Amino acid sequence: MSVLLKTRVTAVGPEVADLAEGGVVILFADGAPPELAEVSILHAVEGKPSDETPPVGAAIRIGDVSASITGIGDYAWQKVKDIGHVVITFNGSDQVERPGEICASEVDTAELVSALKIGTTITIG
Repeated sequence: MSVLLKTRVTAVGPEVADLAEGGVVILFADGAPPELAEVSILHAVEGKPSDETPPVGAAIRIGDVSASITGIGDYAWQKVKDIGHVVITFNGSDQVERPGEICASEVDTAELVSALKIGTTITIG
């Protein structure tokens, strides 16, 4: 499967670790407002996101942490393409709660927290 998004972490908000311990990661492209940056992983996309929406089963890699997409909200990929924003919830659910959310298989949250650092590559696809 081709890579639909490849991005690099440029900043990690002070509240990111707490959210990640609960299995939630919020991505926002560089330039997010400060109040959103506090809870977000800021990132710079390499190239541009694919026009193709990732299917259920597509891989998400954050550094060495891997998961599979289990559900994707109606507007999630459009928001990735438009403003580099998405909420990834590592809960294994096939039912997304918000239209801008991607659900993914559960991961070791301690490993997830340690992977969330400047320079980490994130890929979807």
